[in-house]
Amino acid sequence: MTQPPMKAAIVPVTPLQQNCTLLWCTETMLGAFVDPGGDLPRLKAAAAQHGVTIEKILITHGHIDHCGEAGTLAKELGVRIEGPHEADRFWISRLEDDGRNYGVNGKVFEPDRWLVQGDTVTVGKLTFDVHHCPGHTPGHVVFHHAPSKLAIVGDVLFQGSIGRTDFPMGNHADLLNAIQTRLWPMGGETAFVPGHGPMSTFAQERRGNPFVADRVLAT
Repeated sequence: MTQPPMKAAIVPVTPLQQNCTLLWCTETMLGAFVDPGGDLPRLKAAAAQHGVTIEKILITHGHIDHCGEAGTLAKELGVRIEGPHEADRFWISRLEDDGRNYGVNGKVFEPDRWLVQGDTVTVGKLTFDVHHCPGHTPGHVVFHHAPSKLAIVGDVLFQGSIGRTDFPMGNHADLLNAIQTRLWPMGGETAFVPGHGPMSTFAQERRGNPFVADRVLAT
């Protein structure tokens, strides 16, 4: 059997059990962490276990459980941080204060590259499309690897739920719009890694999600 071009492993981190994704290019064994919010020894052990050399860190949004220790890890590994959209600068600037509130280590950082709708990011020989999906936070982005039919959606969408919009700068209408106009066009067979909880597919959520199923949004 031939190897798939991409492999991924989910490593839950922080007391909030946030899904950090370790993904890598099977041809080059170069990889990235998406949303390394904390528990850095566990993350580095996962990369070593799979024989992956981390070449960058990708961030979906600026909340503490997703990126609290991203800056620290980037310095330790000597790698770049790409993402989120610059509208989340507000959240990244608060990481140390939020860390104290949630009992998570938080350190303010400046990404090497802010991302916008239509950008791409590379990991090894893989290319991911970047989709700006505001609502949970104003600068939230989603990473989509079309050939693998996989999306990493952070806290935009979950199995059976959607991201909270009651935080500062959250917007429920924006979130629903992003799900319908950015995620659904990726195709129902696309599987997604949410920021918390189990994976699902867009088709499954369009059938049964109580917030964004087709029958709910049609009313």
